[in-house]
Amino acid sequence: MAEQNSQDAHVREAEGHGAEAAAAGHVGAPEHHELPTALGLDAPQWIALAMVVVFAILLWKRVPALIGKALDTKIAAIRAQLDEAAQLRSEAEAIKAEYEAKAAQADAEAATVLDRARTEAEGIVRQAETDASALVERRGRMAEDKIAAAERSALDQVRAKAAKAAAAAAESLIREKLDAGADKALVDRAIEGLGQAH
Repeated sequence: MAEQNSQDAHVREAEGHGAEAAAAGHVGAPEHHELPTALGLDAPQWIALAMVVVFAILLWKRVPALIGKALDTKIAAIRAQLDEAAQLRSEAEAIKAEYEAKAAQADAEAATVLDRARTEAEGIVRQAETDASALVERRGRMAEDKIAAAERSALDQVRAKAAKAAAAAAESLIREKLDAGADKALVDRAIEGLGQAH
C-alpha cells in the first residue's frame, strides 16, 4: 500500500512537472527521474541479488541433490512397480497358457473317452445281440430236447403200459389154458431140457 501511494505521488509529481515544462515551452522532452537506491543498488539489482542469495542457499543446503535423489527414488519405485507389473503380466499369461493347454488336453481326453465309450457301447450291443441269438438258439434246443424227452417218456410209458397189458393178457390166457397138470408137465420138460444142456 505504501509503495502504491509512493508511485501515485511520483506520477502526480511527474504530471506537475510535465505541465510546467509544457508551459515553459519544452513540450515533448522527457524529464529524467532518478530511481530510489539503497546501498547503491536500485530495485532490479536488489531482486537479482536476492535471487542469487536464494540460489546460493539452495546449493549450499544441497536442495538440487535432495530433489534429484527424491526423483531418483520415485523413478526407481515406479520402475520397480513397472517391472512387477510386467512380471505379474508374464505370470498371468503363463497361467492362462497353462489353463488353455489343460482345457485343450481335457477336450482331447473327453473326445477320446467319448470315442472309447461309443466303441465299447457298440461292442456291448453286438455282444448282446450275439448272446441273445445264442440264448434263443440254446433255449430252442432245450425246448426241442424237452419235447424229445417228453416224447421218449410218453413212448416208454406207452410201451410199459402195453407190456403190462400184454403180460396181463398173457397171464389171463395162460391161466385159462393151463391147469395144475399141464403146469407139472411143463416144469418137467424144462427140467429135462436143463439136464440135457449140461
